[in-house]
Amino acid sequence: MTFTFAVPPAAPDAAAAHFLARLSVQTDVSDVHADLAARTPGLVVVDSRGVTGWAQGHLPGAVHLPTAEIAARAPDLIPAGTAVVTYCWGPGCNGATRAALEFARLGIPVKEMLGGFEYWVREGLPVETENGLTRRPVDDLTAPRATITCDC
Repeated sequence: MTFTFAVPPAAPDAAAAHFLARLSVQTDVSDVHADLAARTPGLVVVDSRGVTGWAQGHLPGAVHLPTAEIAARAPDLIPAGTAVVTYCWGPGCNGATRAALEFARLGIPVKEMLGGFEYWVREGLPVETENGLTRRPVDDLTAPRATITCDC
């Protein structure tokens, strides 16, 4: 008996549609970092955590907008014609998903950053705090030690 294929794989066209749909609403920390470093126009990264999480550290250039405040404050903070990437604590938290839903309900193009703040930090990417920028060593279970890019 095979466990992997106990349920047969989807037909290739169904699988392609599924994976395309996932990629249309999700991104990863490496891609967000690359776009921020390139100053890609039309991108706003939103930290949906509370005040304590934000103060502990956040992505450089991120906008602090807790999920409960998105409906009221997003129209003033998010420029028209931009797309949003949301993040929260990490893969064990669905705060970024809830925040992305709020932006979608407002008609704003949005993606959720997989891995959240946790994987941003674990991949050795810069974190902004009240004391300036800091980095932790790369966790080699999440990214190659020699480079700060995904080699997938």
